[in-house]
Amino acid sequence: MPGRQAGGLFAGAKCNLLEPFLKRQRRAAAIAPFLHEQISWLALILACRESRLLNLCWEPASGRFRSFRYWKSTDRKGGLGLDRETVYAPLLRRLTIVSGLDEPDIAAIRALPIAVRQWDAGRAIVADGQRPTDCCLVVEGFCVRSKTTVSGQRQILSIHIPGEIPDLQSLYLRRMDHDIISLVPSTLGFISHASLRALTREKPNVAEVLWRETLIDAAIFREWIVNVGQRPATSRLAHTVVELRRRLVVTGRAAGDTFEMPLTQEQIGEALGITPVHANRVIKQLREERIIDISRGRVVVLDEVKLAELAQFDDRYLHQDPFL
Repeated sequence: MPGRQAGGLFAGAKCNLLEPFLKRQRRAAAIAPFLHEQISWLALILACRESRLLNLCWEPASGRFRSFRYWKSTDRKGGLGLDRETVYAPLLRRLTIVSGLDEPDIAAIRALPIAVRQWDAGRAIVADGQRPTDCCLVVEGFCVRSKTTVSGQRQILSIHIPGEIPDLQSLYLRRMDHDIISLVPSTLGFISHASLRALTREKPNVAEVLWRETLIDAAIFREWIVNVGQRPATSRLAHTVVELRRRLVVTGRAAGDTFEMPLTQEQIGEALGITPVHANRVIKQLREERIIDISRGRVVVLDEVKLAELAQFDDRYLHQDPFL
């Protein structure tokens, strides 16, 4: 019956009845690859977390969705990867000694998401004028804070060691007004500002400890101003050496009379406010007087008494005891 087929049930209603089903089919076909990819990533993530081989962090992807990026961390001996406890160990040891932390605070800091990366020597971690979105934890290696004049002269403002967060102030001072640069090949951990802010809101004691960290930084800056402005060059170097040694002892990285100070003569000059030629003469003088020997990134203390007298060192500004 041609008339019935033309005006029948399916002729007018075919689109309305089948369209929802067809939409569901098209939607399922479109998202199937994405679901398969996410399930594969989830399986990889769970396996890696179980074996504790990866430090994991969320980072923005270039495409429509966010991707889970991972980095396999290895120690200098090429052994097993760094786990979360190892990454945070220098920081937690130092904060516990210098500022005091209880076990819940330690657990909360250790649970912070962190992206661990290898960093080349001489590479800027964060540069003057940048607006970082995370803070940098030195896990292994050394870095310096510095300012450079319009004419290209650089002043090193501080030296930073494993267990320190040199750009902690970027959590609230959003635009950097100086550079932070790695001295040697280093292992760095990047903790997002969002994670740190959430932690400080949840754990007021952690907020106080991190605030104290920035105040200790300020105390060190004051001492460096006095050191560069008022002491003779030999005392400047002696003071810098003694300070670095005291800070390395706290993190268990200086024992006996020998420790690392991986600065070139030029960099020593930039830290002391003198020329590289003058720095060379000062290093030679202290070696000849059998006070310290600086060579190939290491310091050997030859005479503790003479070094203390020359440095005029008073460690109160380091505030290494939370009860003083």
